[in-house]
Amino acid sequence: MITIDIVFLFQTVNFLLLLFLLNILLYKPIRKVLADRAAEMSASREKAASVDLEVQEKMLRYEQKLREIKAAASEERNRLIGEARSEEARIVGAARDEASQSMTAIQGAIRKEAEEAETFLRAQAETLSRVISEKVLGRSLS
Repeated sequence: MITIDIVFLFQTVNFLLLLFLLNILLYKPIRKVLADRAAEMSASREKAASVDLEVQEKMLRYEQKLREIKAAASEERNRLIGEARSEEARIVGAARDEASQSMTAIQGAIRKEAEEAETFLRAQAETLSRVISEKVLGRSLS
């Protein structure tokens, strides 16, 4: 059986003193370290979440700007293609007009040369026929 005497009282006081000292020297620092660690982990999680949210927002802005730039580039390309086509049509039209004028000038020059050649050949034919007639007749026709 348990007897309550002075030894029991010393052991109880010793136990309470040990519990008090362990609480001050061991349990409180460990609980403080664990609480600090939990707070640090919580802060790190919050920071990671905020950084992740910030990265997502930046990616959305980047993708939006990229879409805007692609749209602007497409519009610019279409505008330049339109300008190039109109310039091509203008150049081709000018070349056609120049070719038509050149062709008209060449045709006129050919007609003029043909008329000159015909006139020259008529004169030559007349002269030749006169010379032949004079030789056949044996006398002068003038």
